[in-house]
Amino acid sequence: MDVVLAFADSHLLDSLYATTFPTSLQPYLDRDNPLRQSLSLWTIATVGVSIFYFIFATLSYFLLFDRSLETHPKFLKNQIKKEIALSVSSFPITAAVTVPWFLGEVRGYSKLYYDVADRGWPYLIGSIVAFVLFTDFFIYWIHRWEHHPMLYSWLHKPHHAWKISTPFASFAFHPLDGYFQSIPYHAFVYLFPMHAGFYLGAFVLVQIWTISIHDGAYFTSHPWINSAAHHTIHHLEFNYNYGQYFTLW
Repeated sequence: MDVVLAFADSHLLDSLYATTFPTSLQPYLDRDNPLRQSLSLWTIATVGVSIFYFIFATLSYFLLFDRSLETHPKFLKNQIKKEIALSVSSFPITAAVTVPWFLGEVRGYSKLYYDVADRGWPYLIGSIVAFVLFTDFFIYWIHRWEHHPMLYSWLHKPHHAWKISTPFASFAFHPLDGYFQSIPYHAFVYLFPMHAGFYLGAFVLVQIWTISIHDGAYFTSHPWINSAAHHTIHHLEFNYNYGQYFTLW
């Protein structure tokens, strides 16, 4: 995230802070100030996920989604508007509780590294495999935990309102639901070294994957891959396919 922040500072935020805030506050708006970094990271996360969501969910809806599913008896009235409304209202809150993880990365507390030569290609490839298995395993258990009766009704039930989901349901969570399921992604790089470029790529991939498993495009029924078909079963039956990428757990 420090690479993204540095790019945003250079191309937009430096001038925005200089022109928006009064002179008396400028000493507190140095690039290295944690308050400025927190505000910048929150802005980047909120705006970034919003742009990503509307672009890719819209493309998926028009290019991949089976529109005949909208006639299904479990498809809600005005469902897409409701999916979008929940998503958009959740983004700022989810971003706010995620900022401490990003701030720690920017301030050097994680184990992210930038040069492949630091650890070599075998470690990099192994770390990617470990990252995918680590995050999928813990997302499985967090997701399953969210189905516990003490948590389900207020935390995870809003996402299960969409029995027949569309790509716009992919981010339609209670804000803490989306945050809890993201924790393994953040925690991994505080526990194990990982190349920053591949880590950023993994964040982009999981957003695309999240849209893809809600798009109703049943390209595969492979027993190990948690495809749209598997995730539709999860929305309908509740007791299966809690993982992100796999059904192994």
